Amino acid sequence: MVKIVNLKKTFGSRVLFQDINLSLDTGKRYGLIGANGAGKTTFLNMLSGTEEITDGEVQVQNGKKVGVLSQNQFAYEDFTLADAVLYGNKRLFDAIKRKEVLYLEEYTDAIGEELGELEMICCEEDPTYEYDVKITKILESLGFASETHTELMSTITGGNKFKVLLAQVLYPKPDVLFLDEPTNNLDMATIAWLENQLQHHDGTMVVISHDRHFLNAVCTNILDVDFKKIREFSGTYDDWYIASTVIAKQASVDRDKKMKEKEELEAFVRRFSANASKAKQATSRQKQLDKLDISAIEVSSRRDPSIVFKQEKGISKEVLEIKNISKSYDGEVVLKDINLMLEKKDKIALIGPNGAGKTTLCEMLMENVKPDQGEIKWGATANVSYFPQNTTDLIRGDITLYDWLRDFDRDADIAEIRNCLGRMLFNGEEQEKSVVKCSGGEKHRMMLSKIMLEKRNFLLLDEPTNHLDLEAIIALGEGLLAYEGTVICVSHDRELLDAYANRIIEIQEDGTIIDFDGTYEEFLESKEG
Repeated sequence: MVKIVNLKKTFGSRVLFQDINLSLDTGKRYGLIGANGAGKTTFLNMLSGTEEITDGEVQVQNGKKVGVLSQNQFAYEDFTLADAVLYGNKRLFDAIKRKEVLYLEEYTDAIGEELGELEMICCEEDPTYEYDVKITKILESLGFASETHTELMSTITGGNKFKVLLAQVLYPKPDVLFLDEPTNNLDMATIAWLENQLQHHDGTMVVISHDRHFLNAVCTNILDVDFKKIREFSGTYDDWYIASTVIAKQASVDRDKKMKEKEELEAFVRRFSANASKAKQATSRQKQLDKLDISAIEVSSRRDPSIVFKQEKGISKEVLEIKNISKSYDGEVVLKDINLMLEKKDKIALIGPNGAGKTTLCEMLMENVKPDQGEIKWGATANVSYFPQNTTDLIRGDITLYDWLRDFDRDADIAEIRNCLGRMLFNGEEQEKSVVKCSGGEKHRMMLSKIMLEKRNFLLLDEPTNHLDLEAIIALGEGLLAYEGTVICVSHDRELLDAYANRIIEIQEDGTIIDFDGTYEEFLESKEG
């Protein structure tokens, strides 16, 4: 259905990838993975036609409809929710809106003729004439009550805007789907809904995601961006992980073997090239050395960070007490009579639907938001490191990464500062680049570097996995599991929650909570029971 022929992309002298030849088939759902900066979004944009191709071409089978998930949540502010979804089929949208205008005008033969043409378009695009029913159904399945469908997009939150954009791209049932990070900003219930929708997609799909559970649930094939190539693997993300590990180990053996051979040949040539009796052998070895293809020894763009959270001072038994906390905004209850007692051993996953008050609770704990009633009492020895949801907005300034981190602790050892940055893959010259040039993922890694440097005994993390690649998310889970302090982490990434959490607190839509002592998997089992 989609054919990629000799595709190449460069930025100046930098080759992002080249000689890409792939056939993306009907009935296959491809997960596009790779390290941050490897070119995943660029490749997807080239497929959808929104990014210029340096060389080669992308061929989409004639007559096939292509759907691309919009990333601009504010592009439809003057649309109603229903119209924003309908816009996913622009030909049908334009015909319907033109008909509405013509019906308000005085009838003429010309108008009658145009209405007939528009009616033909509507019939071609929606033979059942049920577009409004379909849109109502998809919006309601995403949690939008029918009475809200005529409200403007400008009146809803960012997370809800993104849900509408999902509905927009899925409603026309395109033959080819291109989705870039569709699970970002979604709560778990919506992610589960999306998984179900995509599992029933009959065409071709390419999706970028850093959610391992999501990739396993929806993908039949994996496209791995690495070594300036894109390799296809059959199976889920876990299938790819097993296969790629075997390939990487074999490549490492081959690399070590070639490097050893190269060193031995170079040593022989150096030793005997000036020796007349050995000159012929030295010349022979030089020819062998010239034929040795060292260029095939490629270094992967995929690097694993090392996240290690330490605490300078341990926390006492009295960690945190939350008593009768309530909070409302404009008369809408967000948190209602919350009572919690945290213990030293607690590693909490704070979950709940979008807008349920998770960030509000985090901000209250940091005293950035005041509760309407109730009390928050920290233990005398508690010392908090905070990862706020708006990290990318907070990290700014025309200073180097090193100086940004050093500003938080002028007494910190220079080597320790560089070590914390290095653990998050900021090595050498990268530590001297300006903060303003950092991507969202790099800013999140910087915040994790800061938290490692602080060495505090309580971690409060609000959506730390946004913008992180799979390797960083896995490392974060390992770091939280090994950490000896107390944790509250807000996340919709189920693999992360499975990795560390021993207590689940779910904020419900009415502002109350469910407090469950156990793992996330056990929590899900308890709800099913």
